[in-house]
Amino acid sequence: MKKKNKYTDFLNIGLKLLKWYDLNARDLPWRKTKNPYHIWVCEIVLQQTRVEQGKNHYLNFVERFPTVESLSSAEIDEVLLYWKGLGYYSRAINLHKAAQQVMEDFGGTFPDSFSEILKLKGVGKYTAAAVSSICFEEKVPAIDGNFYRVLSRVFADDFDVSSPKAYAYFYELALLIMPEENPGNFNQAIMDLGSEICKPKNPQCEICPIQENCLAYETGKVLEFPVKSKKVKAVDLKLHYYYIMYEDKFLIKQRDDSFIWKKLYDFPESISQELENFVVEEKTVYHKLTHKNLEISISKVILQDKTSFEKYAQKHQLQITDYENSHQKSFPKPLENYLKKTFEN
Repeated sequence: MKKKNKYTDFLNIGLKLLKWYDLNARDLPWRKTKNPYHIWVCEIVLQQTRVEQGKNHYLNFVERFPTVESLSSAEIDEVLLYWKGLGYYSRAINLHKAAQQVMEDFGGTFPDSFSEILKLKGVGKYTAAAVSSICFEEKVPAIDGNFYRVLSRVFADDFDVSSPKAYAYFYELALLIMPEENPGNFNQAIMDLGSEICKPKNPQCEICPIQENCLAYETGKVLEFPVKSKKVKAVDLKLHYYYIMYEDKFLIKQRDDSFIWKKLYDFPESISQELENFVVEEKTVYHKLTHKNLEISISKVILQDKTSFEKYAQKHQLQITDYENSHQKSFPKPLENYLKKTFEN
């Protein structure tokens, strides 16, 4: 690997970060523990969620499921309910499966090394590195977007962060400045620096603890890094639902493990021909997922006969619920919004 930084004392950069972190670490609830189960939960929560939004969700989740055993033995519907509001529900499904893995494959003891933690369902290299470094003092850089940005700027390195080889490249670069002691604090220092100071836009270079070691700052090119050339084009997707109701009740089903919104509840996606005449209106809503633009059409079907409504639900294996009880189920956000507008407006 080419060492583009003119400074030979690479380790001094890491030591500066540790010193800065000791004085400026964000006061976050998961930083008061070394419990690997709690650290793992918080890392999964924060994968697609801002810290401020995720904080209360994390606290509620570990209060209800304080141990890996309590999570493994819970019903998936309850796990999803406690994940409500965070989105990307596959994270909760994987948490549940991984907790069962810990009980079955590790005798109920959370694995204590990067390689073993990596075997858990839904755990990638970043999460495994974060847990193993914070809880077990393993010297493994937790490479994420913050690492890419900070290291690219410090070394003025134009390696494409969207490249399949980016992880391995920046892993080696991180090791150049990563001290032997306190690897967990080092990883968290990079995360705090990237979040609070070395931001994608409007970086606060004037207060950066490693400003004098940053080649991008020295050359006035901070905003040119990191380099990212690959952009994933979003796919347009159309969905059609039938909201079948009788008085204040309506029909729902639970999604399977395929495609989007795994294990969440939604409405039927088709109806029998005899219900076509009961469609009273259709609404279209739009929703964005990662790499998907959704156009969702919802046809409202109003039935006047209770017996027909119940027989239809039984025949097509649909559940009957009302708005109050629907709060105990987890729905995709656009359908949750649809129900809210239907019943609260």
